[in-house]
Amino acid sequence: MNATKLSIVIPTYNEQSTLPEIIERVMSVPLSLEKEIIVVDDGSTDGTAEVLAKIKNIKVLRNGKNQGKGAALRKGLAQATGDIVLIQDADLEYDPEDYHRLLGPILEGRADVVFGSRFKGETQRVLYFWHYVGNSLITLISNIFTNLNLSDVYTCYKVFSKEVVHRITPLLKSDRFSIEAELTARIARGGWRVYEVPINYFGRTYEEGKKIYWWDGIRAIHSILWFNLIDR
Repeated sequence: MNATKLSIVIPTYNEQSTLPEIIERVMSVPLSLEKEIIVVDDGSTDGTAEVLAKIKNIKVLRNGKNQGKGAALRKGLAQATGDIVLIQDADLEYDPEDYHRLLGPILEGRADVVFGSRFKGETQRVLYFWHYVGNSLITLISNIFTNLNLSDVYTCYKVFSKEVVHRITPLLKSDRFSIEAELTARIARGGWRVYEVPINYFGRTYEEGKKIYWWDGIRAIHSILWFNLIDR
């Protein structure tokens, strides 16, 4: 693929303590592509806006009130102008040093979409067993309906060609974490070439700011069924 620009969409909510470092890491990754960094502040109340105002060479979008990761992503994807678009969380759980392996299959012309799998990488912080069980169950259910053999549906790291973003963004409806299930369902139905690569994962505890709870797993299963059986 003859790409010249990478758009990096960073949805954020109350991440003032990690934003400067993650944006610095994104900026520091050596790539042959021009970087367009789009940060979507989803109604933060902790000083995130003030932090973003001090950072140069980024595009900042805002939701007036907190609507959820999906709403922030939809806004960011709609503004992305890159030949390739990558989703990056605002915390420090995902390492931008993995960009090279994430971009490889698309730049080589083999893939249209790339998922980064937390369960196949070299380094993962050991955390919650039941989170692992929940992630595995959600991925299994998603795979049953999409017929994709993924190992990590709810990974943050998803990378798309410009064509895929232009096709699916107008269809997206999810406001919260169900955006992951919706993205996967719409990608599967689009018939695009999907690859999965291993990434490193440095998960957070709840005390460190993790925002996923057990009821998000119930919503995830509902979203998988909804976007694969009803809202097609």
